[in-house]
Amino acid sequence: MEEEEEEEEEEEEEEEEEEEEEEEEEEEEEEEEEEEKEEEKDEKDEEEEEEEEEKKEEEKEEEEKDEEEEEEEE
Repeated sequence: MEEEEEEEEEEEEEEEEEEEEEEEEEEEEEEEEEEEKEEEKDEKDEEEEEEEEEKKEEEKEEEEKDEEEEEEEE
């Protein structure tokens, strides 16, 4: 009888350990996914920033060009 109880206890412990491991793995996966999302977001933000910069640059050039034309007209 004792032996059976011990075996049961061992099995339960093993199951608990397995569950814990699974939970840990899931948590790790979630963290990785979060990190990936963050990275993607950062990249996107960076791209948008660059596009903004380019736009500003183009606008500035346009303005300068317009100013030059105006000066020439005068």
